[in-house]
Amino acid sequence: MNNIQTCPVCGVTVSGSVVRFSNGSSGSPARLFARVCQYAKKTGCINTDPEKIGEIKAEDAYGTDPMPKGIG
Repeated sequence: MNNIQTCPVCGVTVSGSVVRFSNGSSGSPARLFARVCQYAKKTGCINTDPEKIGEIKAEDAYGTDPMPKGIG
């Protein structure tokens, strides 16, 4: 049985290592962090553990913003 979580901050659902966005294809915790979490920085975000986020690749981000230290 998968542990499905819904983030109270952005509303995505996370099932294991699969993130389901409201639009478009599914992604990874790394893509979610690169596109949303690093900017939102709100209490309650469920995608803040570097071990679960994993490696962030250039294609995960929208632009060329550097990743915060300790992530990616």
